[in-house]
Amino acid sequence: MSATLTRGPGRRVLFYLGLTALAALFVVPVIWMVITSFKTDPEATLTPPTVLKNPSTQAYDAIAAAGAQFPVLRWFLNSLISAFAHTALVLATAAPAAYALARMEFRGKRIAFGLIVGTLFIPPVILLAPNYLVVSRLGWLDSLAAMIVPPAASAFGVFFLRQFFLGLPRELEEAAVLDGANRFQVFTKIVLPNAKPALATLAVLSLLTNWNEFLWPVFVLFNPEHLTLGPGLALLQSSQTTHYPLIMAGGVVAAVPILALFVFSQRYIIEGIARSGIKG
Repeated sequence: MSATLTRGPGRRVLFYLGLTALAALFVVPVIWMVITSFKTDPEATLTPPTVLKNPSTQAYDAIAAAGAQFPVLRWFLNSLISAFAHTALVLATAAPAAYALARMEFRGKRIAFGLIVGTLFIPPVILLAPNYLVVSRLGWLDSLAAMIVPPAASAFGVFFLRQFFLGLPRELEEAAVLDGANRFQVFTKIVLPNAKPALATLAVLSLLTNWNEFLWPVFVLFNPEHLTLGPGLALLQSSQTTHYPLIMAGGVVAAVPILALFVFSQRYIIEGIARSGIKG
């Protein structure tokens, strides 16, 4: 008995030490990014590196005063518009498709679901050329529409929500039908309100994906005023010198909204993932 009690607390200590080390692995780079953003250029390149000798807001002042060549605040606004519009479109298309695949019976349902899931195994880089041609034909090049619409066909969103809908009790929908509700009313007034955790999870994942997108906007956005944060921040690094505080300040501007969003929505994310088990 004593050996068991001794071994139990020891394992618990090791477990929490492991969690602490794992947390530090992710948190320390973020903290260092914030610290570097408040350094001057000479201090940022010192060897060995210093924590923070002379705090300076030069990098943030440069971002706020950036001109037409590096309009960081404009890139930030473009990213906000693109990410939120893209997320809304993903939810508006994935939710009805997922509900149809989870609850409705129609010819070719299994084939359609198999094709949707099959697209998850296609490397996104393969779709760059065909998507570019489609966007070009539609006249969306160098506009935020190219960032919002093409990636909104979310196979993962359909798969994820379908798994969640399969776990909802059918009795709720049957009771609504007995009360005179049609299929659309069941979907909007019964299914969607009960699927808030899954919808919130998909919304955060979609927003994060669009916010961090780099390769696709490089192909379709050309004017500096139309860039999003991903390719825009890459322009802050010149060919001759690297202004580390300026780059890190840009990274802070890009990271803070996403971190804040995750903090406020983590409860829904955990619940949505926990309740979206893999079901046939």
